[in-house]
Amino acid sequence: MAFSADELRVLRRALAIALHPAPLPDEDVQDCLRLAGSVDETVSEAGRLRAFLLADLVRYRNALPGSLSGYLELLQDALAAGYDPRPEDLAALRALRGGPVAAALLERCQVLAERSVRARLAGRSVAATTPAPRSRLLALPGGRAAEPDKPKVPAAPARPAAPSDRPAPKPSEVFPPRRRPAPPPQQQRAAG
Repeated sequence: MAFSADELRVLRRALAIALHPAPLPDEDVQDCLRLAGSVDETVSEAGRLRAFLLADLVRYRNALPGSLSGYLELLQDALAAGYDPRPEDLAALRALRGGPVAAALLERCQVLAERSVRARLAGRSVAATTPAPRSRLLALPGGRAAEPDKPKVPAAPARPAAPSDRPAPKPSEVFPPRRRPAPPPQQQRAAG
């Protein structure tokens, strides 16, 4: 997650106030609420992107063996993002284990699947496919609640973010294409 310069300024102020509570001007409270809204939007966008990538992984798995290289790359990316391999993934990798990449992925997926099953049996929660919902920011220490003498004025509604403010990133920007390693240089034998 990346913050703009203005968002970092608001975040620094909010953290400073959390450490040293003091009354906040309404403008600072509104800035904090806008930042919380932006973080909520980013979390939901990450959930949508994860759902898109998992659906893409299923499409590639269903198109095997024709989509072998794309499936293996997507599976590696998904595993790096915390994906727990499903039985369908293990079955597909068992069928493809003739290749070195698929065999290595099969070993990795078996370890992850076993760890996931053990965690479920132990009663711990396993990484969910969607992020846990975050509670809304209702009050800030030292904010409006700290000023009981001041008459309450309805806050101006936060202006909706214009599409040009922060465009949603494309999946190719978030997950750039994987670069294949260059083959090692071949050594030439000298006649002698």
